[in-house]
Amino acid sequence: MKSLITNMLVAILLLCQPLQLYAAEIIINAVGDIMLAGRWAPLLRQKGYDYPFAGVRKELLSSDINIANLESPIAEGGQEFSEKKFRFRAEPPVAKAIRSAGFNLVTLANNHSMDFGGGALSETLQNLSENGIAWIGAGNDLAEARKMALYTIKGKKVAFLSYSLTQPIEFFAGQNRPGTAPGYEKLVTADIASARKQADYVIVSFHWGKEATGTVQQYQRAAARKAIDAGADVIIGHHPHVLQGIERYKNGIIFYSLGNFTFASKSATADVSAIIRLRLTEDRREAEIVPLDVLHRRVGFQPQILTGERSTAVIEKLNFLSEPFKTTIESKNGIHTIPF
Repeated sequence: MKSLITNMLVAILLLCQPLQLYAAEIIINAVGDIMLAGRWAPLLRQKGYDYPFAGVRKELLSSDINIANLESPIAEGGQEFSEKKFRFRAEPPVAKAIRSAGFNLVTLANNHSMDFGGGALSETLQNLSENGIAWIGAGNDLAEARKMALYTIKGKKVAFLSYSLTQPIEFFAGQNRPGTAPGYEKLVTADIASARKQADYVIVSFHWGKEATGTVQQYQRAAARKAIDAGADVIIGHHPHVLQGIERYKNGIIFYSLGNFTFASKSATADVSAIIRLRLTEDRREAEIVPLDVLHRRVGFQPQILTGERSTAVIEKLNFLSEPFKTTIESKNGIHTIPF
């Protein structure tokens, strides 16, 4: 009888071990641009702002953090900045839809957060807060824009920071001026170094690069490497609206551009994208790439998960774009990963 009880206890411990390992894994999903405003807003309003997320919602359920680049203010007021071609302003229900989709953190350091000025930015922050969404990369002054989001997840601390390296520079926050966090090297490296002292993992977002091209600009690479030298583990890029390559540098990884995610555009250039799923444990750091179809004529405004040959084609494209960085995605049984 004693032997039977002992064997049962051993069996229970063995069954529990994988659960304990799983519980120690931190999962962070990062995606590209969310922009649910502009000329197609009436159609999106008709379908419901939850509609664009229906095809990817299940992929976002099991993570600890879901982060996206919010490519517009969410507001009703504000003063329009007329000195640029494209200006966006999403309706307040968009904030609820973003949270319902599973996003609990957004980056605001981009070239659209100030399209309707500081008033609309302030309203955006309020709408996000009321819907349980944290933000990085913008604020009512420079200090707030530079502030990190710090989470304690499964006993580890994870810090997030966000910066813009795109014009107009009038959108950059100042000491007493609302705006986005500028990606000036001294500010970025100081913030990362500070975050490094407080966190086990540091994830940094940059808005940068040239739109509609898969070619990484030299200044992107320089900024990314300096950020990792300062203590960042992961760099996530936005702005080009298309995928760009992936680089492993020292103990970090750089995703130069994730492309569009849920974006109110019928562009034929922005055809594919990806969810980057970071898996972080004590002894393993891995990024899983989940390919997406975002081409409007195929999916409307509702990105879809790709599988089979179409998924493989996206991975092949990313491998081609990553050749200059000597990075290769490992594929096995339809799962695509990069250890770092």
